[in-house]
Amino acid sequence: MKCSWQKIFLLTILPYFSYCQGVGMPERQIISNSTIEIQQRSTSKKVILKPISDERFGFQLAKRRKITRIPFEFQANLIIVPIKVNNSDTLRFILDTGVSSILITDPQIAKLQRMKFVRNVKISGAGQGIDIEAGIVLDNTITMGDMIGYRQNLVVLKEDVLKLSEFVGSPIHGIIGYEIFNRFTVTIDFSINELILENPEHYKYKPSKGERFPITIEENKPYLSTIELINEKQNLPLKVILDTGAGHAISLDANRNNRIPMPEKVVKAQLGRGLSGIINGSLGRISKLRLGKFEMKNIVASFPDSSSYRTKGMELTERQGNIGCEFLRRFKVTFNYRDQYIVLKPINRRMKEPFEHNMSGIELMAKGNDYHEYMIDRVIENSPADDAGLLQGDQVMFINNKSSKDISISEIYKLFQKGEGKNVNLIMNREGKLFFATINLRRLI
Repeated sequence: MKCSWQKIFLLTILPYFSYCQGVGMPERQIISNSTIEIQQRSTSKKVILKPISDERFGFQLAKRRKITRIPFEFQANLIIVPIKVNNSDTLRFILDTGVSSILITDPQIAKLQRMKFVRNVKISGAGQGIDIEAGIVLDNTITMGDMIGYRQNLVVLKEDVLKLSEFVGSPIHGIIGYEIFNRFTVTIDFSINELILENPEHYKYKPSKGERFPITIEENKPYLSTIELINEKQNLPLKVILDTGAGHAISLDANRNNRIPMPEKVVKAQLGRGLSGIINGSLGRISKLRLGKFEMKNIVASFPDSSSYRTKGMELTERQGNIGCEFLRRFKVTFNYRDQYIVLKPINRRMKEPFEHNMSGIELMAKGNDYHEYMIDRVIENSPADDAGLLQGDQVMFINNKSSKDISISEIYKLFQKGEGKNVNLIMNREGKLFFATINLRRLI
């Protein structure tokens, strides 16, 4: 899940992890597409909750507003919203329907806020690694524009294992999701990068707002069952999670039980990073998806390896995959959890855009204080980057005569996705020595 848009968590990463919330937590919870194993450590410290009033608990809009609008950034196919935790400066959180609790991924925030853990836990999710440690912090105030959340519990990673900032190319401090979508009707306008929060009783659907589709809320996540995978042999109904924390278009679980075939042409890839490490799998193209009157063709899909899921004896809700932001960004999307439906209004210019993958064959990580030092993290074998002699650890200094300081990682990946046959000229640094390289872009799938 490096920053290629087809990656998730990240871009496959986020969809595949989760955590716990509350004082009396079960020892196991299923969250976000994966099972989380929680191992509690005993503590002699008593947790005393203060009496609360209805007006000072949960999420609400300030000044009795019925609706508010909040700008967001859209980078690496992820929605980044401005959040304040207690009296902090403005932080940057990923808005993710796939997570059930508020997660702080940057442990420095807890130190600066002098947060006190009332319980330590070990959590695990997707990926091929070990469990990680986190702490639970009670009674926090969360603000996002005119939205305020009182008495909120947080899960704080003891170590920044996800390294989201390096994937996105700018600071990321945490992830938030279910609490907002459960409390408000949430409209994500990808055409102008604006989030609209509205009290559900105030929101009124009408056909001019788009086409409405039923959803179910299971394990705090939205599921859609009205989408079809279409090929020459079958029309296969799918049950998928709608996951704004995923950067890909669609991720599918291809196995005999699901009857989802693997494409004939695939490329092995690191699809993302979960709480328990790297998520490996394949990328390939599917011929068509149909959702109501909308049809999308020749879509790049992710196919995670089964070994990247760690179910640990827990049965997951039956599903065939998840839909991410590479699909959703082509619409103005409204989530209504209370009445259990979504509304999709197509953005015409986006609907015409083809689904593309990184044609260079390199995956980058953003390093440095300003996240503008781009290091090659992986080179795909027999790819254009491999043909150009690039290696893991090489640093991009200039790209098409533009300094790395003047271009974002999102802009680089957009460049790698457009124009098969075009050359991308690079000046690279390898162990202190500069050299010139040219990548001739070519579709790998």
